[in-house]
Order: sequence, then C-alpha cells, then structure tokens
Amino acid sequence: MKPPSESQNSARPLQKMFVAVPPSYDFLNRLLTLRMDELWRKKAARLLLGNHPSRVLDLCTGTGDLAMHLKKMAEKNTRVTALDYSQPMLEVAEKKAGKRKLIGIEFIHGDAADLPFEDSCFDGVGIAFAFRNLTYKNPDTEKFLAEILRVLKPGGQFVAVETSQPRNRFMRSLFHAYLKYITSPVGGWLSGHKGAYHYLAHSAVNYYHPGELKEILMNAGFKKADYRLLFNGVAALWDCRK
Repeated sequence: MKPPSESQNSARPLQKMFVAVPPSYDFLNRLLTLRMDELWRKKAARLLLGNHPSRVLDLCTGTGDLAMHLKKMAEKNTRVTALDYSQPMLEVAEKKAGKRKLIGIEFIHGDAADLPFEDSCFDGVGIAFAFRNLTYKNPDTEKFLAEILRVLKPGGQFVAVETSQPRNRFMRSLFHAYLKYITSPVGGWLSGHKGAYHYLAHSAVNYYHPGELKEILMNAGFKKADYRLLFNGVAALWDCRK
C-alpha cells in the first residue's frame, strides 16, 4: 500500500505539524483530560462494536489507543485496521500493541484523503480526537468525509469521539479558559511542541457546535448523524450511518 507522497506532506502544513510525536504525547493526553480521554475511547469502541462488525478501521489512529481498545473488546474474528499519516506515531502504536500482547492489528501508513482500501470494505470506521483536525477549517474536509463513506459498506457505521461545545454558557466559558490557559501553555511547555498545543486549544475553542457538525455530516452523504454529549458537552460521541 502506497504511503503519502512528499508533495502531499508539503501541501498540508497541519499534517506536517503532527508527523513528529513527542515522547510525552500519551502522558499529556491523560494529564490534560484527567484520563477521561481513555473512558471516552472505550465508549467509542463499545459503540462501534455493537453490531458485531467483521472489519473495522481506526482512522487517524495516532499512537493506537482506539485500535487497541477495539482489539481487546472485539470478537475473535473481527479484523482491526489502524491508519495514520504519521509514521513515528505508528511506530509508537506498534510498540505499545506489542507490549500489551495485542497481536493482529494491521497498522498502515496512509492518507485520510486517499485511503488505500477498496470501496465498501469496512463495516465500521472510528476516529478518536482527530476528527477536528479533518474538519476544522480544513480545505480537504469534503475529501475526508467522501473517503470515509467510500470505504464503508452500505449501512456501515461511522463513530467519532471529539471535543464539542457545552450548551451551558458558564461550562463553555470554563472549558475554553481551561484550553487557553492550561492545555495550550502546559502542553506546549512539557512537550516542546508549542505550535501543536496552541492549535489544539484554538481549534477546540472555535470548533463547531453539534448542530453545525451534524449539518456537515448529513450534507456529506450520511443518512444518520446522531450524537451524545459527554461530561456536560466538552466532548461528543457521534454515531453515523452510511
């Protein structure tokens, strides 16, 4: 399967930002979310496996956490594939899976805008805390969503867990302040990647409200796009159908 080309790397500065993975990546995710990110990934995995799929894809897998939850929770014959644009992230993911003795996850280096898979080959596609990168002011959003739909079987399920916008004004202000004054500076300082954590905070503060994101998903061609708010709306769990 063909990896992303150099021209694609140079054309997408956001993806270039995340090609390198700091050693503190997983630690910071747990610290800055008070470990709730792991709880939410488990919810996403449980939802994606609810219809007993035979093959699932963890899109933008990063260091592999969602893929590993899927592998641990899935039925024995379920095939789990994990794809990411960042080769260093994938290397970390493979090492983690090996240490946890989770054998059989297929890790693939690839581009979410040009997925190296046949049409209608997955029963389910999941993504955890990377959907914002694909959809927030990204010129390739339509390509990403079209590719997800292309590789899903008819009636296939797309599950995403992502930051959201709390409905309560006070909670929303508190969440935004946490992102601006804790997540961005602390994450940037501890990781040495100030740009990445500044982007994370900025995109989360300005990300779509659930109604806006639902409209984007339905316009892309999904027949259903339902969501459930998590922890007073700081995140949302999406359940979509082709």
